Amino acid sequence: MRISENSNRFCQHFKKGWGSIMDQGKLTRILKSMEEHEVPQMIVSDPVAIFYLTGKWIFPGERLLALYLNVNGNHKMVINKLFPQESDLGVDLIYYDDIEDGVEILSKYVDKDKTMGIDKTWPSKFLIRLQELGGGSKFVNGSPIIDYIRMVKDEKEQDLMRKSSKINDIAMDKIIPWVAKGLTEKELNAKMREIYKELGCEDVSFDPITAYGHGAADPHHVTDDSKGKRGDCVILDIGGFKDNYASDMTRTVFIGEVSDRAREVYNVVLEANLRGIAAAKPGNRMCDVDLAARNYIEEKGFGEYFTHRTGHSIGLEDHEFGDVSSVNTDIIKVGQCFSVEPGIYLPDENIGVRIEDLVLITEDGCEVLNDYTKELIVVPEE
Repeated sequence: MRISENSNRFCQHFKKGWGSIMDQGKLTRILKSMEEHEVPQMIVSDPVAIFYLTGKWIFPGERLLALYLNVNGNHKMVINKLFPQESDLGVDLIYYDDIEDGVEILSKYVDKDKTMGIDKTWPSKFLIRLQELGGGSKFVNGSPIIDYIRMVKDEKEQDLMRKSSKINDIAMDKIIPWVAKGLTEKELNAKMREIYKELGCEDVSFDPITAYGHGAADPHHVTDDSKGKRGDCVILDIGGFKDNYASDMTRTVFIGEVSDRAREVYNVVLEANLRGIAAAKPGNRMCDVDLAARNYIEEKGFGEYFTHRTGHSIGLEDHEFGDVSSVNTDIIKVGQCFSVEPGIYLPDENIGVRIEDLVLITEDGCEVLNDYTKELIVVPEE
């Protein structure tokens, strides 16, 4: 429901890494998947994926950064001399400078007679150059290989997701009283950012949605200078990065009073949220979660006002591969973490309600990572 702030996070905050060597467990799973998909070699360029494997953030800007993986173990990282690595990343580093052709250097290490997997984020200028140099017999999208591995969190990642969400519960509790203090949406947004900083987060995980009344009823609303008034619903869709992992939660509260109509909508969305969570278990499909929430909203006559998918995967990024939508038939696996966030938006009535929780899939169902209450809250006016 929002644009991720990962690009801003990367540019503004040099993140804390985990260690100094390639994670062999993750690497082994990726290499196994490469073999299964008949992709013997692959270029990884996404800084998030590189961090996932190495525990080191590297932000190359417009310059080439390529982690070359080969099922035969001949792994290399081609990196500009502007980014010297003091620690051992567990891979051979091949440095180049600004007057050298980094792609040509990379091409010397690849198997030119075999299929090459390419990262979805790799700029076309580098891909086209590698193709000109004959850097593979054919080129395929290799990102799903890593995306599906990242989708299932290991125990360390699960603990980090729990920790991040616990902080988000505190952040929600701190921001709610401020909705009735006369702040504009932009001021409330700034207050939200201040709270995350106080709680020790590296940054917000996306631009917080702090929307009053008519803004809350518009899923495409952009934070503005509007102020809340008595009877307004207030959508608070918030999240932060803690130890590199994102949190995300939405609660809808009301200023001063709540109308019968708004209460009706709230209760429908709450039940849809609970039904979606109940469907979030191993063996079900991602679309089953979406349909559990969507079908109930449709039964209650609000189907046309639920205008987005039910959720998204989350981890090192707020929005990761693996959406909770009616067309995603992937089977849910233990260790996945995703949001369940149905909503109803009635712009003609200035009513918008969304309730969002993160779920972590367990052997027998799911663990809801957000503990913050979903009881309807009316915030007293000041």
